[in-house]
Amino acid sequence: MRRREFITLLGGAATLPLTASAQQPAMPVIGVLYGVSAAKWTGPMGGFHRGLGETGYVEGRNVAIEYHWADGEYDRMPAMAADLVKRNVAVILVGGYLPGVRAVMAATRSIPIVFTTNSDPVANGIVASLNRPGGNVTGVTGIGGELMPKRLEALHELIPTATKFAGLVNPANQATAQDAMQRVPIAARRLGLEIIFFQASTETEIEKAIVSAANQGASGLLADDPYFESRRDQIAALSLRYMLPVALSSRESVVAGMLMFYGANFVDFYRQAGIYVGRILNGEKPADLPVVQPTKFDLVINLTTAKALGLKIPESFLLRADEVIE
Repeated sequence: MRRREFITLLGGAATLPLTASAQQPAMPVIGVLYGVSAAKWTGPMGGFHRGLGETGYVEGRNVAIEYHWADGEYDRMPAMAADLVKRNVAVILVGGYLPGVRAVMAATRSIPIVFTTNSDPVANGIVASLNRPGGNVTGVTGIGGELMPKRLEALHELIPTATKFAGLVNPANQATAQDAMQRVPIAARRLGLEIIFFQASTETEIEKAIVSAANQGASGLLADDPYFESRRDQIAALSLRYMLPVALSSRESVVAGMLMFYGANFVDFYRQAGIYVGRILNGEKPADLPVVQPTKFDLVINLTTAKALGLKIPESFLLRADEVIE
């Protein structure tokens, strides 16, 4: 081989590693699938990003996120789940609707899944147990069903002369609806109260349910469903129009004008989910990550709403509250 040819060949070979090293490795992609709207979930997602950051991941810097929001149209979630699987995302965060979690589980048995739900994941067949979830699924549960009776107790404390309360459930989310209709009447009987339930899965049905609850003499309303969270502005306005105090399932609902909330701290709840997603990206397996249960609970009350509804909040209640919105 001539000297010039050898140098040319050597020079060409030398350029190959330089070209390869110039190519940055592709960022992992997180798939996010929720039954609610993006605009109504900014607070929880802020907690999610905080948890991701604690494990070393920042969106746009070393991880990408593909968001899918169903905006309350739950029947779109199976197709959205299939799309995320087709995109071969590294991990999927899913919540806002238990059948949506099942849709993702049906779509993949290999991509890790982290769920957020207020329903019991064991009773609903999502995981084998809280300590050892098994398979490719783990997550965070807000034990919402156990908290609904406590919200009824709190409402009754605020309205001690009341004898009848209403519950609003979403028939499109059977697990959450059934949990509420089983647990809340037990608490109502213990308190000597009557509870009547109404079903709603559209804006029109929500208004009809609230009007019916008011007309039937309910002194307050309980609700716990992601779709109702996405309609919290509507529910808050109807609550004031029909003078019906409402306890929904997040601090954000109280900011929007609902009377009160007691339950898991949503920001911390989603922070835990972000930590799990990050740990999975770092190589851990969902089967080895126990389902997280909340340890931090908030009691929040809106004094402006209470005054508009003609309610005087006891000083003892205000002292127990984690946040008073005025």
